[in-house]
Amino acid sequence: MAPVKVPAPRPMPPNQTLYVHNLEERAPIDHLKSHLETIFSPYGKVLDIIAKQSVKRKGQAFVVFESESAAAQALEDVQGFPLFDKPMVLEFARARSDAVVQATGDEKEFELHKRHRLAEKERKQATEAAKSEQTKLKRPTGTEAEAAPAAARPIKRAGLKSTGGAAAVIPDEYLPPNKTLFVQNVPDDYDVDSLSALFGRFEGFREVRLVPGRKGIAFVEYQAEAGAISAKERMANMTLGDSPQPLKVTYQRQ
Repeated sequence: MAPVKVPAPRPMPPNQTLYVHNLEERAPIDHLKSHLETIFSPYGKVLDIIAKQSVKRKGQAFVVFESESAAAQALEDVQGFPLFDKPMVLEFARARSDAVVQATGDEKEFELHKRHRLAEKERKQATEAAKSEQTKLKRPTGTEAEAAPAAARPIKRAGLKSTGGAAAVIPDEYLPPNKTLFVQNVPDDYDVDSLSALFGRFEGFREVRLVPGRKGIAFVEYQAEAGAISAKERMANMTLGDSPQPLKVTYQRQ
């Protein structure tokens, strides 16, 4: 039988976590993790195996070792090893896993790590959302496609103007992290002091700003992104007082 060819892994600096992909997408998660544990545990203590059933995460997993040397040896030996008749593709993960940081016992470092990971996730969502909106704006409708020559079909959508090369508008929920939060659905009886008491619990709080003549909205500023990220994570969808609507917390549009 001819040797199985696998894609060359990306050159990433060594760390304790391996990114394993080209896995069988139909395999049940528990079954997959059990087999990965059996394959990788001989190389050293495995702290965690992360595999998800979501569409974007199918066919991939992260194997977290206690030591970098164990991960390096496993990558070398297991590269291309067939699992469920598919050769596994291994490479070092881009970043440290939660399990690795948590194992240090430093709670502050772990909290900063989680905030950074969340920020990167939201930046990626913002980028994907912008690309998606740009694609929608550039795609002509069926009527326009029939009515205009291929080289001169205008881009028109209900409620939208031709972009003329302008960037697409990113939905509020996918805006990338920054130091200022935009808070909506604030109850009328909540003033600067009461909002400061709520949002001031998070690191680096600076101020709350209300907009004169505009009810229900506020801006909350922090010294750094980390505080804004924590506040958004904890305060979004919280119901204040007797308000029928939960708070909507997003990052300020830049």
